[in-house]
Amino acid sequence: MAEVIKVGIADMNICKVPDTITTVGLGSCVGVVLYDERKKISGLLHVMLPDSTRIKDNSNKAKFADTGIDFLIKELQELGVHSTSLKAKIAGGAKMFSFASESNLGNIGDNNVKAVKAMLTKKNIPIIAEDTGENYGRTIVFNPDDFTLLIKRAGNKSIII
Repeated sequence: MAEVIKVGIADMNICKVPDTITTVGLGSCVGVVLYDERKKISGLLHVMLPDSTRIKDNSNKAKFADTGIDFLIKELQELGVHSTSLKAKIAGGAKMFSFASESNLGNIGDNNVKAVKAMLTKKNIPIIAEDTGENYGRTIVFNPDDFTLLIKRAGNKSIII
């Protein structure tokens, strides 16, 4: 029987066929799915912040784009996945709040998306599809069997990428 693997905020997990993997509450956070089409193995990272070097308590590697993506790649490699066969789909990074001044607080979603893209580029992992930005939350569900990412958009129509 197929299971739905849940990933919390600032969390990460791995999924194999026939299971699916999901995370809820993607506002300014970014959901990063890395997957291997041949092995039908995927991992999902719920990135909360872009840069671990700017935070004193940075022990949770999954919380940050810079450490979380490395952590997820390492976990996938331990299952026999080669980093050169990985592909990515990303969603989230919304601007959830408006501030009078355009401070970094108001741009956390955009900063998260930029940091995720920079890390994936650095690791030579192509982004196959994305649904980022805007001003609404998302819940995502990835199916490693057909590589579809269902994105349930708060107050908007769901899409599959």
